[in-house]
Amino acid sequence: MARIIEHGTWSLEPADEGLHDPGPEPLWNESYYFDFAAPDGSVAGYVRLGLYPNWDRAWYWAALVRPGRPLLLIADNDAPLPERGTTDVRTETYTATQQITDPFGPARVALTGTASVLPDATAAYGDVSGAETIGLSFDLRWDTAGGVYPYKDIPRYEVPCSVSGLVSVGGEKIAVTAHGERDHSWGERDWWKVSWLWTSGRLGDGTFVHGMQANIGFPLPWPCFAVPPEGGIEHRDGFSAATTFAGGLPARSDLRFPGSPMTVTPVAFAPVAVTSPDGREARFPRALCRYETEDGRTGHGWTEWHQPPGWEDHGWTHLAGETA
Repeated sequence: MARIIEHGTWSLEPADEGLHDPGPEPLWNESYYFDFAAPDGSVAGYVRLGLYPNWDRAWYWAALVRPGRPLLLIADNDAPLPERGTTDVRTETYTATQQITDPFGPARVALTGTASVLPDATAAYGDVSGAETIGLSFDLRWDTAGGVYPYKDIPRYEVPCSVSGLVSVGGEKIAVTAHGERDHSWGERDWWKVSWLWTSGRLGDGTFVHGMQANIGFPLPWPCFAVPPEGGIEHRDGFSAATTFAGGLPARSDLRFPGSPMTVTPVAFAPVAVTSPDGREARFPRALCRYETEDGRTGHGWTEWHQPPGWEDHGWTHLAGETA
């Protein structure tokens, strides 16, 4: 089985790859993410399945980006919950399945559906029912690369991966040989309170990097991880980030990874919008990014900058200082 980082706060078990019994909270959520990016940034995509059993719905998102081309997006925030014990979603416009038969091993994701074609990615924040559509399918496999990283204090874990398979756009088949990450979390998730930055990429020398920062109003060195070239996953302390925005969209983030400061610049956006049960709205800009380290390495991956109500005042410029 893959190496699992141990923090000494909770133990991640093989059974955690499966579904969990929901808690009583109205916004109790269980989610699975899968993303990928070609090493040269020519094609990238992601899938997210979010289950809200106490809200009687699922969220299903699938996106494909190719720089210079329209965003292809399926964003269904009122999807039916899968049948009990499964994570399969079936509607009139798409069918989505995922399988993890070997805990912390390979994961397979399949999608056959109809995506909106969005030349302006920010159109995803509004009604896209009148947008042009095209057939979109994924048949992809995520293979664990380096190990598994549980968060220290919350039930969530990240798995850096190599990704392979096929994507089809309107019948055009695209072979995927990429890197990426998958994650799984469960518990109460109120998307309309806290803003955050999450980032995961792979550099040209083979190094995987991952960091997450919740904006809580003051600088704090957050835990993160890296997978060195040909090495196992490593926990590191001291991640922080500062972001500049232009017209509400992130223009650049400065990331303080321990020993390897870098910047990420969005290359192609794939955002979605979410509305709370009481009508509050949040925006979720996610983007394929180019990574550039201070020592000259480059790479590609995904970054997200969650924007709930009042997000502008949540302290996006805080850096916890230089780390060694």
